[in-house]
Amino acid sequence: MVSVSKSGGCERNSGENQLLINLGDRVRGLRERRGITRKTLSSAAGVSERHLANLEYGEGNVSVLVLDQVATALQCSLAELIGDFTTRSPEWLMLRALLAGRNEATLRRIRIAIADMLSEVQQDSMSARRIALIGLRGAGKSTLGTRLADRLGRPFIELSREIENLAACSIGEIQAMYGMAAYRRYERRALEQIVSNNEEAVIAIPGGLVSEPETFNLLLSNCATIWLEAHPEDHMQRVIEQGDFRPMQGSREAMQDLKSILEARRAFYARASYRLDTSAQGLDQTCDRLFDLAVKIGQSETTVSPLTQTQLEEMLS
Repeated sequence: MVSVSKSGGCERNSGENQLLINLGDRVRGLRERRGITRKTLSSAAGVSERHLANLEYGEGNVSVLVLDQVATALQCSLAELIGDFTTRSPEWLMLRALLAGRNEATLRRIRIAIADMLSEVQQDSMSARRIALIGLRGAGKSTLGTRLADRLGRPFIELSREIENLAACSIGEIQAMYGMAAYRRYERRALEQIVSNNEEAVIAIPGGLVSEPETFNLLLSNCATIWLEAHPEDHMQRVIEQGDFRPMQGSREAMQDLKSILEARRAFYARASYRLDTSAQGLDQTCDRLFDLAVKIGQSETTVSPLTQTQLEEMLS
C-alpha cells in the first residue's frame, strides 16, 4: 500500500506539506460543492470521520485506497482528486496556456462560444423565454418561481419533480438505491426533456446542479439563468420554515455547513446571466423586481451574445 504518513514539521519538507494541504483543500472543496457533510461522505466512502478530517486538514496516513474510496463517493476520478487532469495531455496544456491570464468576462464568452461550436443543436431564440432560477436551497426558487410564472403566463416547472417523475420514485430513493451518479444522470435527462418540450417556462433548479459541468453548461446554453442570492441566515430560516433539513440532518454545525456549501458554489452560481438579492427587500418587492428582470430578459432576442469562430480565434491569437 502506498501511503503518506504524518511526521513532525522538522521531518516533512515544505513540498510534501503543501501537497497534503492542496489535497485536503480539493477534497473539502469537492465535498462542499456537492453539498454533503463530512459525516455523509464518511458513510458513503466507508472512511471514518476522523480520517476524513485529517485528510481535509492536510494531515497524514492517507492511503491510495482511501483516496479511491473518497473519490468514488464524490463521483470524481482519482486523478481529479489528486491533481489537475488537464496536465496529462499536450492539447490540454496548450489550451491552458491560451486561456491563462484571461479575465472572467473573456473566459465566459469563450466558454459560451466553445459550447456553441460543440453543440449538435444550435442555441435557439427561445432561450430567453425559458427562465431558470438557480441558488442554494432556501433562496426562494419555488415561491418566487410560482409567482413569476403566474404573472408571465408560463408554466412553472420544478426540475426536482421532473426527476422523480422520470425515475418513478423520490429523489431520496434514487440516491439510496442507485447512488448519486444515477441521480445526476436522471437530472440531466430531465433537464433535456424540459428544454425539448417547453419553448417557454420558469424552471426551479436544484442547488447542486451547478457542480455537474456538463449539465450546468446545458442549462446555461438553453435558458436565461437568474441566481437568487440570500444571506446564509435567510437560507437557513427559510429551510427551517419549510421543514426541510437536508442535508443538514445530524449536523451540529448546520449553519457553518450551509455557509461552506454556499461559498464552494458561489463562483458557479455567479455564472448565471443575472442575479437578484432576495434578502434585500420583502417578498412582494422581490417578486416585482424578479418580474421586471424577466421583462428585461424578454426584450432581448438571446440571453448572451456568443462569439463567432473568427472572433474566438482572433481573441486567442
